[in-house]
Amino acid sequence: MKQTRRELMKMAARALPVAGAWSVAGRLTQMSALAACANDYRALVCVFLFGGNDGNNLVVPVTTPATNPDNSYQSYARVRGGLALGQETLELIQTQKGDTYGLHPSLKEMAELYTKKGNVAVLANTGTLVEPLTRATYQQKTGDLPSNLFSHLDQQTAWQTAAAQGFSATGWGGRMADAMAECHTGKLPMLVSMSGNVLFAEGAKTNAATVTPGQALGLQGFGTTAAGAARMEAVKRLMEYSGGLELVKSANAIASMGLEQAGILNDALAGSAALKTVFPATSLGQQMQQIARIIQVRGALGASRQIFFASLGGFDTHDRELIDQASGLAAVSQAMRAFHEATVEMGVSGNVVTFTESDFGRTFQPSGGATLGTDHAWGSHHLIMGDAVKGGDLYGKFPTLAVNGPDDANNRGVWIPTTSLEQYGSTLARWFGVPDEKLAQVFPNLKNFSEAGPAFL
Repeated sequence: MKQTRRELMKMAARALPVAGAWSVAGRLTQMSALAACANDYRALVCVFLFGGNDGNNLVVPVTTPATNPDNSYQSYARVRGGLALGQETLELIQTQKGDTYGLHPSLKEMAELYTKKGNVAVLANTGTLVEPLTRATYQQKTGDLPSNLFSHLDQQTAWQTAAAQGFSATGWGGRMADAMAECHTGKLPMLVSMSGNVLFAEGAKTNAATVTPGQALGLQGFGTTAAGAARMEAVKRLMEYSGGLELVKSANAIASMGLEQAGILNDALAGSAALKTVFPATSLGQQMQQIARIIQVRGALGASRQIFFASLGGFDTHDRELIDQASGLAAVSQAMRAFHEATVEMGVSGNVVTFTESDFGRTFQPSGGATLGTDHAWGSHHLIMGDAVKGGDLYGKFPTLAVNGPDDANNRGVWIPTTSLEQYGSTLARWFGVPDEKLAQVFPNLKNFSEAGPAFL
């Protein structure tokens, strides 16, 4: 007669003394959990654009008769005024329904991957929400609103934690790692940040490793001599001394863990060949190159799942938007394209998904001043890249570009999101391997949204 796993565990427990029985039962449970884990490799890479990227110039409608005849390049240009990008400068893309949009001219590389390779997708009008909202429920205050909607710090926190109201000590990247902790057997944490300590990467059970691109890992200047080894041993002994102070003890533990992680990563990288892909010599280019190098040594690290966080600032464009956003998006497009080429070189382009986040969108109507810019708004558009992406298409609902229109929260073109961060993130989490029954652990407000996440994967 076929016996169940539960029956086998009970038999093992009865066959040994109590202490040993619990030990064996625990190991059998752990073995069962590991057996349920997928044995492929997958990685998520978050690229956070700090400052609030203006999605209205990221994706511009040209002709959209299939989904919204009210949107056109003419309707866009009429309100955008001096911030309107010339139609002839746009990188034209088409949706599967036949609508035509234009990506910002600085996104040439992304447009090529969207059109020719089909591995870049656009997600329209996404943002932080507690529950679905309309213009009426927002203005009448009959729905739950995110806290401090137009505050940089609060919305950066909300995007990283998926907590539109209240406070969360963990990020949704960290909670994904927590949900899959039983499947992680790597030598490094599942999460690696290129941007220091970020809330996105903090879990209840998981702490991220931090790497500064372009800088040597670990303590330097000790050399390989006996004297250098003795000095390093002395440093380690100092970190074992706390004087009974918990704060010092915690600080020493973090420092020791950092040294250990640096040694593990240095050893893994030392045995790898240099990638042939050339990355741009920019801040984001260096971050994406470092991520690629860590992915390259995933075998030596024993990693089957990895989550990375990279970032670029400069998107708070209250003025000089046409200049500053153009340079920022060029850096994004070039770094992401190089990263994609590196994943192709490593043979993992179907196992890595890169996606963007930002504080919020910006007002459709420009702000005043001699050099035009925009003010803080809400819903915005984002890019998702990778061979696993059902690219060459736009997902979500593009807002009606009308001041005081159905998607405007006020009278300046502040788009009320029609896809929540929870829906966006849940699609990524499912692909990553988070079981459906644990999605609520990662996104507590997901239950408030009846529609499934957009199917871009």
